[in-house]
Amino acid sequence: MKNSAKRSQRPDVMKVLADARPDGLNPSLPADPARQQQDFARIVTEAADVCAANLAAPRRRSGFRPLGAVALTAVAASVVVAVGTIDWQGSADRPTAQARSSALSQAPSSGADIRVDGHIELLSAATHAESLPAEGTYWQTTTQSRHVDVAEANGQLMAVSSTGTDQWSVGVRPGTKSRMVSGENSVTEPMTAADRERWKAAGAPHTVVAEIMNASGNAKIAYTIGAGRPMVMRTSLDDKIYAVGPNNVSYKDLRALPSTTAGLRRYLEALYAQDNGADGGTSGRSAWMLRQAGNLITMPVKPGVRAAAYRVMADLPGVRVIGHVTDPLGREGVGVEFPKAYPTPLGTTRERLVVDPSTGAMLSDQTLLLEPSARAKKAGLKAGTTVSNDATTRMGWGEQQIAVPKNARS
Repeated sequence: MKNSAKRSQRPDVMKVLADARPDGLNPSLPADPARQQQDFARIVTEAADVCAANLAAPRRRSGFRPLGAVALTAVAASVVVAVGTIDWQGSADRPTAQARSSALSQAPSSGADIRVDGHIELLSAATHAESLPAEGTYWQTTTQSRHVDVAEANGQLMAVSSTGTDQWSVGVRPGTKSRMVSGENSVTEPMTAADRERWKAAGAPHTVVAEIMNASGNAKIAYTIGAGRPMVMRTSLDDKIYAVGPNNVSYKDLRALPSTTAGLRRYLEALYAQDNGADGGTSGRSAWMLRQAGNLITMPVKPGVRAAAYRVMADLPGVRVIGHVTDPLGREGVGVEFPKAYPTPLGTTRERLVVDPSTGAMLSDQTLLLEPSARAKKAGLKAGTTVSNDATTRMGWGEQQIAVPKNARS
C-alpha cells in the first residue's frame, strides 16, 4: 500500500474537487492550489452546518455494531448478531481540522489543511466504489481479527490477545444459503513476553478471567489460553440476509436502496427515527449514521449505493477524517473516526474506520484506547493501543460456497 505505484493510481485531486463542487460554482474559474483547498473547506463546512440544522430530537444511544450485521439462525432460534467484515479489488459536533500522527501518517506539505485533504480522499473512495463489479452468486468476505483484553488469574493481571480469521459467504440467488466460518486458526495467548511471564507466575492456567460490559453493567468472561476450534453458522433467516438499522433485509431490499447521496441520507434518517434505541444529539446521530453507512459499504449493494454511502460519511457533522493512517496490517488509508469516545473496562476508547481511497475498499474497523483504565495501565496497556480490530483482506463476489473445516463446530 505504501509503494509509489499504488499512490499513482489515485485520481487527480482536481477531478475529485470538480465532482464535489455544487452546481452554483463555475468550474471554469481559475484557482491556485491554495484557493482550491479554501473553497473545498468552505463547501464541506457549509454542508455540515446544513446537516446539523436538520437534526432530529434526542434519542437514546443504540451502541456500536461491527461492520456487517446479519440475522443469524442457530439451534432453531433466530437472533440478530454483529460480525466484523474486506482483496479489493469549535463545537464538539462540528468537523475541524485534525493533526496527523507522525507515527501513522505522512507529513503534510506546508500550509495543507489536513481535514480537506482527508475529505478529498474519502470522496475518491466513493468514485472508485462506483466501478466495482455489480453482482454474483455469493457475496464473500475474509476478515482477520485481533482483540486485546486484560485478564486475571491467581492475583496476576495480564494482557491477552485473541486472533483468528472469519469467512462469510452470503448467498443472494434463489436456492443458495449463507454460511459463516468464524475463528479459523484462532489463538488466545498472553500479548507480550512480560504478559507471558505474569501468566507463568500465575501457574500457567488454562483459563483467565476478564471484565466486559453488558446491558446491566460489568460482567466476567473466561478466556481459554491456546488454540481454538472454528465455528460454522448459518447466517440467514428465510430471505433475510443482513440487518440495516433496526430491520432485517433481503437481497432484493438491498438492491432497491437509493443510489444518490441525498436519497440514501433520507433513507438512513428515516431508519434513525424508527430505531428507538438511537441516541440523541448531533454526535449520537452522526455515530449512528456513520455505523450504518459503514455497514452498507460492506454489503452486496449496487456500486452507486456504496459510493453514496461514502459521500454520506464525508458530510456527517462531528465525524473526523484524519488523513493518511495505517491499519494494523500496515495498509495505508484514510482514517474516519466516530464523533464520540465511549467507556469500556479497558478505559476510554474511540472507533476508527480505515478506507483505501485508491480502490474504494473498507480496510478495517478498529477500536483505539484513548485513556487506559487503572487496571489496563497496571497490565501495561498504553494510550494509542489498538484493542480491537477487524481487518478485511477480501471482499467481493464468488460462485462457490466456502468450505467447512473438518474441525469446525456448529
